[in-house]
Amino acid sequence: MTPALPPGVRLHWDAVRACHVLLAPERALMLDEIGHAILARVDGVIGVDTLVAGLAVDFDAPVAEIGSDVTEFLEGLARERLVDLHA
Repeated sequence: MTPALPPGVRLHWDAVRACHVLLAPERALMLDEIGHAILARVDGVIGVDTLVAGLAVDFDAPVAEIGSDVTEFLEGLARERLVDLHA
């Protein structure tokens, strides 16, 4: 599975709120550090497994532990049409 941001959706630094946000038409989702770390790696090229492996290294966490959390996060965003998941 390869995640990608759909057309019209982008990451943005909101200086007023001092946080990263995921912007979509008529929507803004404030991100915490982990949400931003995940979405910053979403480029439409690398798969979820590679994305999780990179996060595991950066956060010194077991792949098995964070893999399901990352997948659940991305699938939730996909249900809201904020992320596309390609097979």
